[in-house]
Parts: sequence; C-alpha cells; structure tokens
Amino acid sequence: QVELVESGGGLVQAGESLRLSCVASGRTIFRIYGMSWYRQAPGKERELVAKIDRLNNTDYAHSVKGRFTISADNLLYTAFLEMKSLKPEDTAAYYCSADVLTDRTRSDYWGKGTQVTVSL
Repeated sequence: QVELVESGGGLVQAGESLRLSCVASGRTIFRIYGMSWYRQAPGKERELVAKIDRLNNTDYAHSVKGRFTISADNLLYTAFLEMKSLKPEDTAAYYCSADVLTDRTRSDYWGKGTQVTVSL
C-alpha cells in the first residue's frame, strides 16, 4: 500500500508565499519514478502544475513558471512545491501524485490534497 500525504496549504494574501510538502510511504514501494503536483479549482478540471523525475528533470505549467519551484529528495519520497508571488487564480486544492513501482505493479498514486487560498 502506498500513501501520499500533502501539507503546507493555507490562506495567504496575493504576493505572499507558501511551501507545500508531500511525503510518500509504504512498505511495498520499490522505486518512485516521479512526483507531480496538480491542482483543481472549483468548477475546473485538475491541471498539472509541476513535475520532477529521478534525474531531477522538472517541468512546469506555463502559468506558474518563474513563480513555483518543485524539488524532491534523491529517492523522491518527499517532494516540495515552493510557491512565490501567489495570485488569487492560484487558489485551488493541490494534490501530490507519484509514479510508483511496488512489488506488484507500476501505478500512479494520489494524496488527498491540501487547500491553497489566495486573497486579494
């Protein structure tokens, strides 16, 4: 069983910063190939915000480039999303996802999310 737990969300004003964390755990994890952050605002589809792989390659949504930074430990058991210059349009539930190889299969796993609210 694989569990992802996000933390660090909250209510901030526009222009402020937040740092989200995601921790993966599970006795059956053999390898984590990548970690990603998604977000979903009310009435909108879930969208990819940032991702990182074992080679430290990163990719970002155009809307967050230059403001958000994804990082992780070497084995990708912990990932972070540093968010600066937050805007009201960044308001959403943020979810962590991991591409995990377990003793049975390789699948994507999801956390339950953490809410980020940015006020004017």
